[in-house]
Amino acid sequence: MSDAVQIFLLSLLAMFNPTLLAAVTLMLLLPNPKRLMLGYLLGAYTASISVGLAIVFALQDSSFASTSKRTLSPLEDLVVGALLLLVAIVLATDRDQPLRQRRERRREKKKESSGGEEKEALPMRLLGRGSPRISFVVGLLLSFPGVSYLTGLTHIHKLDLAAFPTALIVIAFCLVQQLLLEVPLAGYFVAPERTEEAVTSFRAWLARNGRQAGIIVTAVLGALILIRGIAGLV
Repeated sequence: MSDAVQIFLLSLLAMFNPTLLAAVTLMLLLPNPKRLMLGYLLGAYTASISVGLAIVFALQDSSFASTSKRTLSPLEDLVVGALLLLVAIVLATDRDQPLRQRRERRREKKKESSGGEEKEALPMRLLGRGSPRISFVVGLLLSFPGVSYLTGLTHIHKLDLAAFPTALIVIAFCLVQQLLLEVPLAGYFVAPERTEEAVTSFRAWLARNGRQAGIIVTAVLGALILIRGIAGLV
């Protein structure tokens, strides 16, 4: 599988961000949702694009990266692919249940200490103030690199392109990563009521099927990366 295909798949994997979906749903329920979502999106673009460009160009300028790229690339694929398959196996066999139970117990304790009401996370409370400036800051803070994002950047670096096409690919990756926000924002200008209903329905679907979808995407991506690593060693 080519690096370009892996970059696209990783951008889709990075797109499924429960925090982003919760933020979009909350902003749709507040006054001036278009301004709030636009502020959040600009903050997300600022963080993800600037950090992405800095990381990729830092890798390109690294003498270590240029001298070890050929020897470490297959090994890196094997490690990343094995880790993704391990995550898929853990999720599929429900071996993360003890961790989920501990989180649930902590959530219940916090709920009891707050008088029976579950306290919202700080970013959600900030978005609730209804200020586009605050939504910009929230988007900025919640859009720093995750695992899928960083893995995608390493594959962009492997393409070994010139500066301008590399920058375009990083920007495209970040655009795909924010589709959960971009699509509702665009739809709000065309059909606001249908957009709100669609986002709510998708959130409900993700709550029911998000785990299974994550298992499938992680397993497929891990297997493909592992196969490429094995092929690189042969």
